[in-house]
Amino acid sequence: MDILFTDAQKRSGPAAFNIMVKPIGPVCNLNCSYCYYLEKKNLYPGKTDFRLDDGLLENFIRDYIANQDVPVVTFTWQGGEPTLLGIEYFENVIRLQKKYANGKTIENAFQTNGTRLNDEWCIFFKKNNILVGISIDGEEHCHDHFRLNNSGKPSFKEVMKGVSLLQKHKVDFNTLTVINSYNVRFALETYRFLKRIGSTFLQFIPIVERSVNKPDKSGISLVPPSYGSEATVTGWTVNASEFGQFMISIFDEWVRKDVGRIFVQLFDVTLANTVGAKPGLCVFSETCGDAMVMEHNGDLFTCDHFVYPEYFLGNISEKPMMDMVRSQMQFDFGINKRNSLPVYCLKCDVRHLCHGECPKHRFIDTPDGQAGLNYLCAGYKDFFHHTKPYMDFMAKELLAKRAPANVMNWIRNKESQVVKPVLPERNEACPCGSGKKFKNCCYGKPLYQF
Repeated sequence: MDILFTDAQKRSGPAAFNIMVKPIGPVCNLNCSYCYYLEKKNLYPGKTDFRLDDGLLENFIRDYIANQDVPVVTFTWQGGEPTLLGIEYFENVIRLQKKYANGKTIENAFQTNGTRLNDEWCIFFKKNNILVGISIDGEEHCHDHFRLNNSGKPSFKEVMKGVSLLQKHKVDFNTLTVINSYNVRFALETYRFLKRIGSTFLQFIPIVERSVNKPDKSGISLVPPSYGSEATVTGWTVNASEFGQFMISIFDEWVRKDVGRIFVQLFDVTLANTVGAKPGLCVFSETCGDAMVMEHNGDLFTCDHFVYPEYFLGNISEKPMMDMVRSQMQFDFGINKRNSLPVYCLKCDVRHLCHGECPKHRFIDTPDGQAGLNYLCAGYKDFFHHTKPYMDFMAKELLAKRAPANVMNWIRNKESQVVKPVLPERNEACPCGSGKKFKNCCYGKPLYQF
């Protein structure tokens, strides 16, 4: 049953919301195989100029700041590749933000593939305290497997030049790593690489896409979860169980060595949900709908992963921004994240940690045949069950106003108490019971196999 807004709710709207801006739409200098956004050009047939024009940009900045009922307003700039617009464009952004700040603190987050960064860009980021997100998928062989430029050439070396420049100018940056069917096999290699290049906040984003052989009338071949069964999972989509093991491998090293020093988004939000706090990430929240996306021409959509005609809210040049933000359509989209969970999820012992994850991934059936299960369910279940003892300990530390990093000492103390078996001599009977001599049987095998 649909839940309707009251008049008071419609008047007030959310105190804070986020609109990710695509100031150059889907235009990019890379042609990553798994990119779900490049084909959004097909939503604007015949269009060649995807630049968010100055007038629309100013109106957006003015209204976005004015409608945020919070002291700190964050702008998120993404693409495509936003550096294609040039530094002058974003210098104008900063000027307009100052013009309309009205006493509020303005922050900016800038997502880039890093291939076009130079000293001038890095000086601009540093001067304006802009947090930069770098898209990088691990070591060279992992990154270049899917992330090629428009000429089909690898992009890793150019990205690493950009990272070096960010380090040189002491620009704050984090990393966004897409976990796909290839790099999922290299968990610790990827984690250690990202630490080595200076990332202290790591986002691991599992790529899950379905495609159809014949695009729809809008020219889109990567389809939403509501699409019929004729859609098939793409070759670059990560396997659910393998993704779970990928995150478990990284967690096992992180929880022993890096708590409080390296921040992994999935670990942070899992701990937040464990203690009952807001996770700060829509996909692990009970409901969603507070993170929309605006295309280059002012078109507003419900979410970055739902830029489809059926999820179009309106255009900011035609409708007041808050009318779309607090619309019944957007409210229903957000509340349905919770209300559409299958019974299998409602009975799940880790639902409070997952909340069904992103609705975009809910296209498989539950074991009892009900639609709407998340494709990544098996992997997340493995991860949440594996990490529970450690999360519970860190949650208790937090509630006692102590550092969660104490978990590292707790683990060391526990593991130092493990009694290791005394190995027999080479010519003695093997402890496995085979009747063979130890040297001819289990000698050299890991101790846990005895």
